[in-house]
Amino acid sequence: MNGLIMVAQLLLGLSILVILHELGHFLAARAFGIKVEKFYLFFDAWGVKLFSITKGGVEYGIGWLPLGGYVKIAGMIDESMDKEQMALPAQPWEFRSKPAWQRLIVMLAGVFVNIVVGIFIFWMLTFKFGETYIANSSVVSGINPGSIGKQIGLKQGDRVIAVNGKKIVRFEELLSSKVLMGNTNLTISREGKTLDVKVPDNILNKVADLGIEEFISRMPLLTTTVDTVVPGRKAFKVGMKKGDRIVSVNEVPVKYDVDVRKELKKMKGRKFMLDAYRGTEILHFELSTDSAGTIGIAFNPDEIKEETINYGFFAALPIGANQAWTSFTDNGKGIWKVLSGKIKADKAFSGPVAIAQKVYGGIWIWSHFWASTALISIALAFMNLLPIPALDGGHVVFLCVEMVKGKPLGDKFMENAQIVGFVMLLSLMVFVIGNDIFKAFIK
Repeated sequence: MNGLIMVAQLLLGLSILVILHELGHFLAARAFGIKVEKFYLFFDAWGVKLFSITKGGVEYGIGWLPLGGYVKIAGMIDESMDKEQMALPAQPWEFRSKPAWQRLIVMLAGVFVNIVVGIFIFWMLTFKFGETYIANSSVVSGINPGSIGKQIGLKQGDRVIAVNGKKIVRFEELLSSKVLMGNTNLTISREGKTLDVKVPDNILNKVADLGIEEFISRMPLLTTTVDTVVPGRKAFKVGMKKGDRIVSVNEVPVKYDVDVRKELKKMKGRKFMLDAYRGTEILHFELSTDSAGTIGIAFNPDEIKEETINYGFFAALPIGANQAWTSFTDNGKGIWKVLSGKIKADKAFSGPVAIAQKVYGGIWIWSHFWASTALISIALAFMNLLPIPALDGGHVVFLCVEMVKGKPLGDKFMENAQIVGFVMLLSLMVFVIGNDIFKAFIK
């Protein structure tokens, strides 16, 4: 069921974004009197379509291949590679007959819409839910690093107080791109001493393989003070109470909540001793765990202070715009790290399986769905701006060259460039999707 939910969210999110992207091209073309022949969600490869209707001279339809969508603009060398039409004299209603600046606007319209959609979604989410974060000042017990964090020198209980010399206000900053992009300096408070830990450039390679929790857990450490004892469970039956502070499990000292859980897991099916302080009195409890390795206690999440900032309708706009801009620049930094060899391509690019799993997830929560869709919208805008001939960015580069030269580059050149672009994109898609399926298979 989770798999179906992931696929449904991915298809819905991408369908919304593709339709809006192509609508940008469509509206810009129509505004300049350019004829649009087809408007398709998904590709009708080899002429196979699921649905189509013609209205106002435009064929609207849904193709069978769910890898995007397109608008076919008359007089433009695009995905259709319609050489017969291009061999005829240019007509006043064709793309190629319009001034370069108008064609440039048409090509940038889809990217513009994706950026606006991303900003709008972030804006509305901020207006409705505000910004909720963990105050770093409340993380008194410190962080819980995983294997990746420990490899770079972090230890359980460290308090990260600054990133690149700038004080951390929100705990979530430790899991943000400014840290995960690497080449970052973390200022640590450890047992009363201050020291620095360097986050290497290639940290994302390991995070992509092992997950963010193996860098630093999303949940800070809690003390071992019991907050809840569930009636009828093992701990309740032996007399444990709220406020008891656990100090050892089966004679193994424990300092944090995760230590208690770890040791309890080891005790499944065995009796053991649990030592705890109640005030100044030390108590010894003999008990056993249930089949899940738990005893029916919970620690106090209120030790970690969450704060929420609410914004008015207009005040939320710059916050949403900043989130969109951060996402856009993160895409740029990621691409640069791939090109410079600091991050492996198979770690940086995600196929549909990984996007469905990592971005959307198997639970349908509308706020999370829209936040994920906003991130993908910004990513699509960035990817479409890359100077690859088959993408909008390739057309933009050629149009800019034409505007500088004062004359078109020529249909033959454009055809060849489009073919090269298709080959590049196809190779990238095969690499990404193939790697994606392989990872899903071996898991």
